[in-house]
Amino acid sequence: MKQYVIDGLRPQDFIKIKDYLDKHFEVSPLGGIYWVELAEDILTPTQKNHTECKPHVFALALEKQSVSLELLVRIKTNIKCDCMGYANAQQREWLVQKIDSILCELNIEV
Repeated sequence: MKQYVIDGLRPQDFIKIKDYLDKHFEVSPLGGIYWVELAEDILTPTQKNHTECKPHVFALALEKQSVSLELLVRIKTNIKCDCMGYANAQQREWLVQKIDSILCELNIEV
């Protein structure tokens, strides 16, 4: 699995990130997993056409010392569809910038 991982979190970083994620993102039924919804303007043409599959999301896993983001664009309504797949370059950059901006907002340096 391709991932973007930030490790070396301190206990106080974990608490800040968890509080932020709990307020701003949907929690998955699986513990410690959050859904990060992709912005509409960066969806691929196939993803845009699959309105029944929306929202398209990334899975973010929060652990005590790390945050990991799968680079797989998922859907929550089905196990498999043509609109799922690894993020393209624009989607990867968007995701990295999104998590980096959250860390910056929370004054967390890694």
